[in-house]
Amino acid sequence: MINNIIDFYLKSHPVTIGVLALLAVYFIVLNWVFFYRYFSLNTWLKNESASLEALLLGATRVNENSFLNNFVKSSNFISKEVLQLGQLASTKEATKGLSILSIFASTTPFIGLFGTVVSILDTFTHIGQTTGSMSVISTGVSDALIATAAGIFVAIFSYTYHQILKRLSYDVISHIQMQSDALLARKA
Repeated sequence: MINNIIDFYLKSHPVTIGVLALLAVYFIVLNWVFFYRYFSLNTWLKNESASLEALLLGATRVNENSFLNNFVKSSNFISKEVLQLGQLASTKEATKGLSILSIFASTTPFIGLFGTVVSILDTFTHIGQTTGSMSVISTGVSDALIATAAGIFVAIFSYTYHQILKRLSYDVISHIQMQSDALLARKA
């Protein structure tokens, strides 16, 4: 196994190695962003769910842990404008990290493809300089396709993580909207 990795490293084009290194960094970053945001959004959603449940059961104010609490207590009276401001602020906070996952999902296949193209060009250069047997072609193409596979692999995780976090963000924002509606209904 270690010999195969060393052999791959020695035979591959430096651009392909660079592409694989960049994709590895992307993969580490996207996992960090996902797990950090996933756990923070889940905690946030639990707080908002508890606050909404309390409002629906007759409470007159949002819970202390609710995002809207800072907006409600900073105002002398509950108004539609203050609650909309809280909703906008919560939307901004809930969707943090989504753009980087979206960018990774859309760019990583192209980064992998770039590594593949450079590696295939390098393979054709070697074919032109030698007597070019099928083993040279197949080895070069198989090494080149590793970059594409790595790009697609990272893109799959990026896109999946983006969709999961997008849904969690939507749930948090929906709970805040429902709390705002409940507060305004009590006021009327």
